[in-house]
Amino acid sequence: MESRRILVTGGAGFLGSHLCERLLDDGHEVLCVDNFFTGRRRNIERLFDDRKFELLRHDVTFPLFVEVDEIYNLACPASPIHYQFDPVQTTKTSVIGAINMLGLAKRLRVKVFQASTSEVYGDPTVHPQPESYWGHVNPLGPRACYDEGKRCAETLFFDYHRQHRLKIKVARIFNTYGPRMHPKDGRVVSNFIVQALQNQPITVYGEGQQTRSFCYVDDLIRGFVALMDAPDAVTGPINIGNPTEFTIRQLAETVIDLTGSRSPLVFEPLPADDPKQRRPDISAAERLLGWRPTIALREGLVRTIAYFDELLGKCDGAPERSPFIAG
Repeated sequence: MESRRILVTGGAGFLGSHLCERLLDDGHEVLCVDNFFTGRRRNIERLFDDRKFELLRHDVTFPLFVEVDEIYNLACPASPIHYQFDPVQTTKTSVIGAINMLGLAKRLRVKVFQASTSEVYGDPTVHPQPESYWGHVNPLGPRACYDEGKRCAETLFFDYHRQHRLKIKVARIFNTYGPRMHPKDGRVVSNFIVQALQNQPITVYGEGQQTRSFCYVDDLIRGFVALMDAPDAVTGPINIGNPTEFTIRQLAETVIDLTGSRSPLVFEPLPADDPKQRRPDISAAERLLGWRPTIALREGLVRTIAYFDELLGKCDGAPERSPFIAG
């Protein structure tokens, strides 16, 4: 395989750090760009000694002038707690960040990848969600800064593709979990694991009957690379996620079982515009990329729990934790 110099925006984040690591393992040079709003240095510190790795602190809402062979655009806070903290900046990151990365790709005449999201489907009325579904999104709600920002970014990518013949790849990411998730990102997997390890009440919204499909991070990154390496005619959007569906209550009970936790379940009202069902139709990924996930939820949770167990153990004054039980 020919070595390339590859730009990864949001490269110090949960997904970005795993992508940087994979690209380095494949023999490429990696330029990691992050403004560290949600990204963390600890996610990439193991890469600092690699001569093919370079880190640049930069906000993608400002133009970037570098020389690279490919671009992966992952920059944007992805959890509700983080993207609702500064919703205007979230929209700017999705829209202006996309414009800047598309402009860079146009100048360099290189292929550019957009990390989109299953949130473009909103609270879906079609289940499971195929790429042909246009979505059911509230454009005025508290989640709209992220949902509509990503929808606009997709529009920009396809307009640049049609107008400037730019080579694009668009992946719609469904719920992903694994090591290096932020312990306070407000996502259901990290919330449940942290609460269970500390024997705190596990917060379930609604009655816990809403469903999600959880993809382990290694499977997701493998899908990213497969899409980027696919023929140029395969632009996407393509769903990348695990089609096996679980209720939120099932997830909570599985986490309690795997951690041996004494945590009780507590039930809170559903947040505004929270989707009731979310499961990808991955037939396009299977057909066009030869991709499907291979890591089952229990196996992925065991790995993720081990990460958080070690992380919490390193925190000064960490609350009491239950022992990690790998089962």
